[in-house]
Amino acid sequence: MSNLQIRSAFHMKTRRNVLKLSAAGSLLVAVALSMGTASAVAADKPKVGLIMKSLSNEFFKQMKAGADDYAAKNADKFDFKAVGMKDERDFASQVDAVENFVTQKYDIIVVAPADSKAMVTPLAKAVKAGVKVINIDVALDEDAKKAAGVDLAFFGPDNREGAKLAGDALAKDLGKGGKVVVLEGNPEADNAKERAKGFADSIKAGGLQLLDSKTAHWETEEANTVMTNFLTKYHDIQGVMAANDSMVLGVVKALDAAGLSGKIKVVGFDNIPAVQPLIKDGKVLATVEQYGAQMAAMGIDYGLREMKGEKFTGWVKTDIKLVTK
Repeated sequence: MSNLQIRSAFHMKTRRNVLKLSAAGSLLVAVALSMGTASAVAADKPKVGLIMKSLSNEFFKQMKAGADDYAAKNADKFDFKAVGMKDERDFASQVDAVENFVTQKYDIIVVAPADSKAMVTPLAKAVKAGVKVINIDVALDEDAKKAAGVDLAFFGPDNREGAKLAGDALAKDLGKGGKVVVLEGNPEADNAKERAKGFADSIKAGGLQLLDSKTAHWETEEANTVMTNFLTKYHDIQGVMAANDSMVLGVVKALDAAGLSGKIKVVGFDNIPAVQPLIKDGKVLATVEQYGAQMAAMGIDYGLREMKGEKFTGWVKTDIKLVTK
């Protein structure tokens, strides 16, 4: 082979190697761009946090289950985490949860506040940090929101109207003059105050006689104790109005122990699974369905809509329904 032929072959081999390297480089660039795009998409996926009250309460177990199911079906649209408290008065855990979600750069916080006033300050900080806050189930205090300079809509039921539905059912069953006691929820929560008002409306409209009214802080065992004390103090109780079904379970436990189940009429609020057989058996007269599982999913949806530019104010009412045998 001549020197010319050798140089020609060398140049052709070099050119082929350059083309291979160029192709490989293009492929690497394409892969890198693709990975970058995927990372950007992942980074753009909103992070949604749900903060509930006590997960020992069956209602909030339902809420969590509904939210988890909705999140699983929409896993391509957002990342999701749900947290609950130890008990209904564990406000510090709710405050910590808000601060943790803000620190972890969550985009949306959906919250059912345990304390309508105390939760305003940490949530206002979240709003000012750029987080979309969606208030469900229990309304935040209006004056506290104004003082904190935040305008947050409330997505939830008419608790006063719901309690009146249950109270009216009891009043109809007992007739005028019926003697009743009331077990109230957590005094710091707006829904507890509203349900107490609804029961008071029914007592007045139905001509019932109120013997006593005490809080059991939404808790089953505390309700059992309160109802046991009521039975010791008052021997002519005909009806009980409990502000949630977790307390209804405690009331029924006390009535069972006294041999009075079915004889003293009981109404509640939430329609949790555990109370449904009690309604069928006649141990509970009525409760109120407020669709907790759907409420959480709805809250997430409203948060995503706010991220896209929508703004909600005031009260967006959710459904309620009286449930009887």
